[in-house]
Amino acid sequence: MSAVIPGRKSPDVSFLTVSQPLCTRTASTAEKMLQAVVLRDQWLSAGLSMLPADRAAAEAAVCGLYRLAGLPLPGFAWVPSPAAALAVIGENEELFPLAWPRAEDRPHGAWPAAARLAGLLSGLRGRLDARVHRSPGDSWLPRGVVSALRYSPADAVLSGIAADDIFEATVYRSLRGTLRDAVAAPLRAAAEAASRGPGADGGVRIRFWGQHEAYWVAHYDVRRRAGLGGYSPDDLRELELWVVLARSVGWWWPGEGMCLMAERPAAVHTEPLAGSHHGELRLHRDDGPAVAYSDGWGIHVLHGTPVPEWVIIGPTVERVRAEPNVEVRRSAIERIGWDAYIGQAALTLIADSPDPGNPGARLSLYDDTSADGVLAGRVLLVTNGSPEPDGHCRRYGINVPAAFDDPVAAAAWTYGLAGTEYAQLARRT
Repeated sequence: MSAVIPGRKSPDVSFLTVSQPLCTRTASTAEKMLQAVVLRDQWLSAGLSMLPADRAAAEAAVCGLYRLAGLPLPGFAWVPSPAAALAVIGENEELFPLAWPRAEDRPHGAWPAAARLAGLLSGLRGRLDARVHRSPGDSWLPRGVVSALRYSPADAVLSGIAADDIFEATVYRSLRGTLRDAVAAPLRAAAEAASRGPGADGGVRIRFWGQHEAYWVAHYDVRRRAGLGGYSPDDLRELELWVVLARSVGWWWPGEGMCLMAERPAAVHTEPLAGSHHGELRLHRDDGPAVAYSDGWGIHVLHGTPVPEWVIIGPTVERVRAEPNVEVRRSAIERIGWDAYIGQAALTLIADSPDPGNPGARLSLYDDTSADGVLAGRVLLVTNGSPEPDGHCRRYGINVPAAFDDPVAAAAWTYGLAGTEYAQLARRT
């Protein structure tokens, strides 16, 4: 059973009952896309599930993978969070060696279990991609997928975009953007930052993301169930092991005769990604951790930006000025409020003008002078051209060179344009 996403709307099915008649091929594509969207949202719920792990199912699936890799069956140790897992690894490095052995050891089959399982997975995905004629990798997007990302699935179908391209956009790209990029990536960065000892995880030891790997598992599972391609029986049996893991456990680390298995989070807070046509979400919570585990570990995220806890509980001008990360500074200022921050930081207005790239908005250029009278920089305050999910447009500050006295010229500089070119823009985003 998967967790229900609070506030999630039902998929748009209007394109199945449009007033104009659909040709047989378009109607068939529409039906497949409707099913794909429903199944995608089921997988999204699994990827964000906060239910306790199904330990028996997860352990059985891992044992199945070890058998396929020709490895002895492992024992299991369960931990409450990824951070707890890294602490265990730091104390038992002999069980979790670096994934890539020395070159002189490779001919002798001295590959760690983690590396052999990663190779098993790579082979499976390569075979599944070959069966549906999909190019592996994420380095580029086919033109049809780029087009599909600009439309809802309904409009993409009616625009004649190929079913495979719509499917890639609305299932794989959507789930990858949420589960891998918006959730797993900041969790990994935070866990690595919190870990002790060199190479505790840091991309050196292989780990699997369990439920957050639903983005690629769903790509193959939904395609098959929506009637967009089939696979060999052997590959289906192997894929099913990954399906079970994505639906039953958090992250896990394969070792030599031992697997570390992490529980799923106890809390996950998300919001819709502004401008998305395919249901992507991002992490957000303004009164606590956006993702929290039962042992108290978690991460704070505001509108998709990971931030330290002080941004949530006590942002100040002093902390903002000392913060090297521009996105964290922006988030902290937004917590204070730009009007309040301008007053507290004693920013001096240099110039103000309408924004030619964003009708109805203004550009304000400020000097930021520290308490000891030293010029810290010049800040251009702008309004985002794209509204947030709640309909409001965020204001944000951009550090610009002190040579700019004209806010329009400063705004143009941020786009690599001359002031006269920016002034002629119809609208920026």
